[in-house]
Amino acid sequence: MAKPRSSSSAPTEGATLFESVPPSPAVLASRPLPDRLRPASLGDVIGQEHLLGEGGPLRRIADGEAPRSMIFWGPPGTGKTTVARLMAKGAGAHFEQISAIFSGVADLRKVFDAAKDRQRFGQGTILFVDEIHRFNRSQQDSFLPFVEDGTIILIGATTENPSFELNGALLSRAKVLVFRRLTDDNIEQLLARAESVLGKTLPLTPDARGALIGMADGDGRTALNLTEDVFATGRDPSHPIDTAELTEIVQRRAPLYDKNRDGHYDLISALHKAVRGSDPDAALYWFCRMIDGGEAPLYLARRMVRMAVEDIGLADPNALVQANAAKDAYDFLGSPEGELALAQCVVYLATAPKSNAAYKAYGAAMRYAKESGSLPPPKHILNAPTKLMKSEGYGAGYVYDHATEEGVSGQNYFPDGLDRAEFYHPGGRGYEVRIEERLRAWAEVRREVARRGGR
Repeated sequence: MAKPRSSSSAPTEGATLFESVPPSPAVLASRPLPDRLRPASLGDVIGQEHLLGEGGPLRRIADGEAPRSMIFWGPPGTGKTTVARLMAKGAGAHFEQISAIFSGVADLRKVFDAAKDRQRFGQGTILFVDEIHRFNRSQQDSFLPFVEDGTIILIGATTENPSFELNGALLSRAKVLVFRRLTDDNIEQLLARAESVLGKTLPLTPDARGALIGMADGDGRTALNLTEDVFATGRDPSHPIDTAELTEIVQRRAPLYDKNRDGHYDLISALHKAVRGSDPDAALYWFCRMIDGGEAPLYLARRMVRMAVEDIGLADPNALVQANAAKDAYDFLGSPEGELALAQCVVYLATAPKSNAAYKAYGAAMRYAKESGSLPPPKHILNAPTKLMKSEGYGAGYVYDHATEEGVSGQNYFPDGLDRAEFYHPGGRGYEVRIEERLRAWAEVRREVARRGGR
């Protein structure tokens, strides 16, 4: 494939990368605003400075490095399609775009055959596949031979984690570039560009302008669509639209949250870690983000039960009681009243003393149980309901713990011949301080019994 064409002189401040001829004003006026403002060069792309800045992977391609197959991973409206188009322009390649939602094997065959024909005439093909994660495993495999022999350079775009959604074989042949959501400053740059291109000012109060940027939620396309809605009102900037009126005009944008995909797992991870980190304010924020996004409250209740046993444990045994009570309260009240019980539980868990000692003890005990095999319990702690069992020594020498002065006999409960192991080590916080005191006293009883040669 041909490398990007180089300009005759070094680019100056504000110069563009991958220059192209802009469309005529008449053509521009008939297109939606996001399309009218589509960058003509990589240098015009707003955001993604980590990719397009000095030394970034896309900047290196603009400076002459041969393009290669890539996966663009990031949220909607961050410029993935635009960048792929500009890469093809700069490389002198044919740009072919398909969507995995609407395409099948027959469509892919046509694309590959056409790319082979171009290759024979010396022109490369950059194939942009939107929502590439929607292709199944066998469909993804169909790209491999054509990527390997250079028939196509594949640019796949996905909003989902490629590690989970794409074949390992395909990932090994493509470089993954992470596109980040646009910052508020990036969105402000887009609004300013729209005002410059249209030659008029957005008729918004400063607060309403900030609200519009917030509604965009890091999505450049959404920001421009909202901007177009505002311009369509025909309002004179001398009588600007305030925040309340803006909300009525554009309605409220649904939050960027898919409870069946990455957004779901990212936000529950954030909630869990905020609880573990004893930050009730952050925990409430992520809880509300998920509720606002349509997450099932009972799913959150189940996760809070897990937090209570994994991260709080015996430092506050009441945490598990609280989590189950919150679930029962939600079952009883339903929405929206029941969410308050869950929110209260979030605060309780975040402010409770933390210990993962029981969680770690369980893991250690499970490993030891698997390693030690199927050893029987020591006979002295087995019941002997028959004469035969008594004659075999079942129950012989058992000491009834309640009959001892300390309430603990100190006898051995592990299989005979298996070394005693200590799995549970209290964390020294909350209720576990008292548990640790008891364990020390009982350990001393066991040592004394061992010194006397007892069980």
